Amino acid sequence: MSSSIHIPVLRLGRPYESLDQVRFNVDGREIAVSMANSGLIRRDLQQGLARAAESLQAIPCAKLADACEHAAELFLRGNLPWGDGDQLQSPHDYVVALSQLTGLPHALGHQNMGKVHAAMANIRAILAGLTRGMPLELFDRGFIRQDGIDVNFFPQTGSLGVLLPSNSPGVNSLWLPALVMKIPVVLKPGREDPLTPFRIVQAMIAAGFPREAFGFYPAGHDGGDAVLFGTGRAIAFGSDATVRRYSPFRNIQVHGSGRSKVLLGDDHADHWERHLDIIVQSIASNGGRSCINASAVLTPRHRDQLADALARRMAAIVPRPRDDKDALLCGFANPAMAKGIDERIDELLQTPGAEDITARYRQGPRLIDKFGQTFLQPTLISCTDPEHPLANTEFMFPFASILEVPQSRMIDTIGESLVVSAVTADHAWTLDLMASTNIERLNIGPYPTNRVQWEQPHEGNMFEFLYRRRALQGDLAAV
Repeated sequence: MSSSIHIPVLRLGRPYESLDQVRFNVDGREIAVSMANSGLIRRDLQQGLARAAESLQAIPCAKLADACEHAAELFLRGNLPWGDGDQLQSPHDYVVALSQLTGLPHALGHQNMGKVHAAMANIRAILAGLTRGMPLELFDRGFIRQDGIDVNFFPQTGSLGVLLPSNSPGVNSLWLPALVMKIPVVLKPGREDPLTPFRIVQAMIAAGFPREAFGFYPAGHDGGDAVLFGTGRAIAFGSDATVRRYSPFRNIQVHGSGRSKVLLGDDHADHWERHLDIIVQSIASNGGRSCINASAVLTPRHRDQLADALARRMAAIVPRPRDDKDALLCGFANPAMAKGIDERIDELLQTPGAEDITARYRQGPRLIDKFGQTFLQPTLISCTDPEHPLANTEFMFPFASILEVPQSRMIDTIGESLVVSAVTADHAWTLDLMASTNIERLNIGPYPTNRVQWEQPHEGNMFEFLYRRRALQGDLAAV
């Protein structure tokens, strides 16, 4: 059996080997990933998306939900195709290769597998949350009777394009509900992580989803544009530059930097010691790589004491080997990116009003090479000015600022935030927080920003993005 593996383009289910390939070496095993050009992608989407949609429409939604639940077990525990050959990938194989390509330690690789598994296994709860409890038959019949009124929902698109990142495998859980809602997906994987979406697709096909419902197109930037503009609706994950590029297009839902926050209310600020665990978890979970990681902490009092205690806890999170069960930091697949981030932070620290508190307790410099990888060690910046350039920024490692801001000014200070965890029992302030247009997802109480409820949309509502309600009247008895 050959030690080399080829991950093909999936041209709406049909494997394809391209002459243009990106090659990786994982523990002496070569992995070649075929790359698709924009012309091939556009041609496939023009010619094949209608057939892809028909393949899903022919299957009852309840059966698709069953298949998704079955796929969850296959993804987490099964031996699935590595690529288009006869070699099978065990969960251990996947985690080891994922670590080599992305820098994610094995422990976090397993955690992210658990996130994807949970999203697939809880697909019925997720759909109930997205549709506000409507039955699955809606996707088979196109209408339901609700409170004595016939309600028609119809798909606004025949396909969903997804431009995926490489920072966190768990992001892949966001596109999964589209398949059960009978919308085929066209995936452009992140350069460093073609493994996760490919494994998910193989699990879903093995569980009973039609292979025609999946496009998998590793590609460059032009290929990404072909996916986003060649599908009726699309999701793009990326940086602030990605947001600026694609946000003008109504058919593209852009997921950029989260800039999530932890806010301590007046009623809890004097007891900040009780909340250290949830603040550290908010900042450092998943290696600080997720958009739901907190990038700022706001308190009305005791900033210096809280900052010092947080810095001690964060500085204790140190680089470890990939296979260390206690590893919490991710190495950078591109050391130049880590060097650029480190230099940018040091440059901005020259602006008065900011101090790296973790530097008091950190072992070695922020940028450090250990165990064959390049790491950025956790960093907490205390800012005296909310307008400081480090006060509301986000980096792909455990990084956060801490500010002292009166409760009455916090909502105006935070700016757009994907998740806000407000530790408070103040009823009036809670109502103000719920009315804020800056907050996408709100946790009230001592909850970390990475807390997930399957009944609640993570960011946006996939059902409302893909489906639209239409007024409906008439005799539907025969339908």
